[in-house]
Amino acid sequence: MPNIKGAIKRVRKSEKVNAQNSNYKAAMRTAIRKAETALEAKDENATALLQDAVKRLDKAAVKGLIHKNTAARQKSRLMKKA
Repeated sequence: MPNIKGAIKRVRKSEKVNAQNSNYKAAMRTAIRKAETALEAKDENATALLQDAVKRLDKAAVKGLIHKNTAARQKSRLMKKA
């Protein structure tokens, strides 16, 4: 544990941000998984799930959680399945 006040605050803040990022990434992965299963099963709500997954991928790329090329690749693979 750090002794300096600013370093203590930085540890607290980084833990909080790490938790937020982990939750956001998990939600993104879940959206992708749901979209893929809906596309394979040819559900009627597959397009809505696909749009949600693409939106989450774009937001994750903007926030820096994943690289922009990774987001583009995953979106391309989803669209190919559609």
